[in-house]
Amino acid sequence: MQVSIRFLPSGRTVKVKQGTTILEAGKKAGEAIRTRCAGKAACLMCKILVRDQAGLSPVTRNERVKLGEMADRNYRLACQSRIWADVEAEVPEDPLKAVIRKKLASEEDQ
Repeated sequence: MQVSIRFLPSGRTVKVKQGTTILEAGKKAGEAIRTRCAGKAACLMCKILVRDQAGLSPVTRNERVKLGEMADRNYRLACQSRIWADVEAEVPEDPLKAVIRKKLASEEDQ
């Protein structure tokens, strides 16, 4: 069965098989979700925000250990979160891109 995931803020939407991880769906959608550990929940770079998690697998023990209290604030690891129904995920801006964007914006204001 196919389900869809919408990535914010880009608005990209992709249909995937149930049980696909958000990280895998992101690759299929061309969404830039940072990772260094190839989906092993080791680097914590693939943190995303999913406000309504009804369409996702429950938080795994490993995920809870890695995220700590962030798991209680609707953060998930894209590599560990499996999609079972339609869902929206917010992908944070890459920190380096954020610094560059802020620098360019401040230069425009001068």
